[in-house]
Amino acid sequence: MNLEANKRKKPNENVFIGSLILVVFILAWGFLAPDTFKETGAVAFSSVTKNFGWLYMISMTSFVIFSVFLFFSKFGNIVLGKDGEKPEYSFLSWFSMLFSAGMGIGLVFYGVAEPLSHYTNPISGVAPLSPEAASFAMQKSFLHWGLHPWAGYCIIALGLAYMQFRKDKPGLISSIFIPLIGEEKAKGKLGNFIDILAVFATVAGVATSLGLGAYQINSGLNLLFGIPENTFVIFIIVVVVTIGFMISAVSGLDKGIKILSNTNVILCAALMVLTFIIGPKLLILNTLTEGLGTYINSFFSQSFTLSAFSPKENSWYGGWTLFYWAWWVAWAPFVGIFIARISRGRTIRQFVGGVLLAPTLASFVWFSVFGATGIASGIVDFQTPTALFLVMQTFGGVGTLISMLTVILLCTFFVTSADSATFVLGMLTSQGNLNPSTKRKVVWGIIQSAMALALIISGGTNGLGMLQTISIVAAFPFVFVIIFSMISLYKSLQTDGDEITAPSEKETEEEAIVEPVIDPAI
Repeated sequence: MNLEANKRKKPNENVFIGSLILVVFILAWGFLAPDTFKETGAVAFSSVTKNFGWLYMISMTSFVIFSVFLFFSKFGNIVLGKDGEKPEYSFLSWFSMLFSAGMGIGLVFYGVAEPLSHYTNPISGVAPLSPEAASFAMQKSFLHWGLHPWAGYCIIALGLAYMQFRKDKPGLISSIFIPLIGEEKAKGKLGNFIDILAVFATVAGVATSLGLGAYQINSGLNLLFGIPENTFVIFIIVVVVTIGFMISAVSGLDKGIKILSNTNVILCAALMVLTFIIGPKLLILNTLTEGLGTYINSFFSQSFTLSAFSPKENSWYGGWTLFYWAWWVAWAPFVGIFIARISRGRTIRQFVGGVLLAPTLASFVWFSVFGATGIASGIVDFQTPTALFLVMQTFGGVGTLISMLTVILLCTFFVTSADSATFVLGMLTSQGNLNPSTKRKVVWGIIQSAMALALIISGGTNGLGMLQTISIVAAFPFVFVIIFSMISLYKSLQTDGDEITAPSEKETEEEAIVEPVIDPAI
């Protein structure tokens, strides 16, 4: 019996040990040989974006199509749990947690910066600072933060929640593949390899987000209080916030993450309302309306655009669209596992609607408010981390208040994202345990913060570029994991869908037999 128990334990300990060795190796490389690390990353980045951009574009769009198909399919009424189970969390708490985990710091970091960047530096053929450039800026911002990222999250989260709560399998990415490769292989070397990929992609993706957040917090503190912008200050920020999310991690899912996620949504709403009140209200409303129409009308053409015959424009897509697609893929295991963990009891239709549509609409409103306000501000000389704060400075005292709230929001998003990630990494390396030990969460919390610092240090003056590079390189293998997850999930759903359809057909037959016996005159 002990021998059998050891056999069950070994594959999952292999995941912990294997992923730990891989991540520590990357960390050591980044700290001890930053120049070589940077050069190797640049070569890998160039290779992926140049040779596999087409794969990202096709894959990400296929994720959207598959998710929408599930929403309208006969599988929509299947419960992610046992039949009759009710959702574990209210819709507001559920949405707050998934939204905070799925977008977090990135939304604040790029809300003003991305539209302004596209407006001042669009692709060739579009005049900078022109009305066409403004439309182009909002069109691309809507594309990058629309359905595509949430579709990738949706597939991983749905597959895992289905296998975990309906089929009683471990909370591991490898469990999604059981219908394809069988339970024995999912628990063996192949399953271990899949879970190690998930760990590595999660650490890299979250480290990127934490790095971006640290840069922007530093920029906000510099403009508000004159605190210098340098690596030492960023180091202090990362350490302080790491302590914060460690405290939250110890508090547990229902206390730490839930409370902070609700706080995030309240702060986001407050920022949007305040910015809308002081901003160009009519322009914001027109931007949202036009942006929605353009997004729907050009969804497929934009989803596959790479400017294949223009190296310069193709490079632009590599630095923006492909970076985003790779970043979302890198976040898919982390966000997917976390969303699955909080989604027990929801039907597939409720799940897809909540994960795919609600956050997308929220992101559109966010970018309309902050993007239109940024473009209308007239600011053209800015650095990405400082863009939001520079725009807010043009609004005097209220703008300063918004900037201070933004710094607070960045910190809470930082804590929530890191906390959620440590929770997920603990699950992945603890046999899929729904409540991983504090010790294991602390280990991964320290590692992912160290990874963010390693990327910033190795990047030097181009720290943001290094953060982007590691996301794209680390995420590449996981594209295939999500693709095969779709196939595996559909295969399993077909069986479950047939079981659900059969009783309804039987009931119809019984009703047909009983109905003639009833006398309408009675």
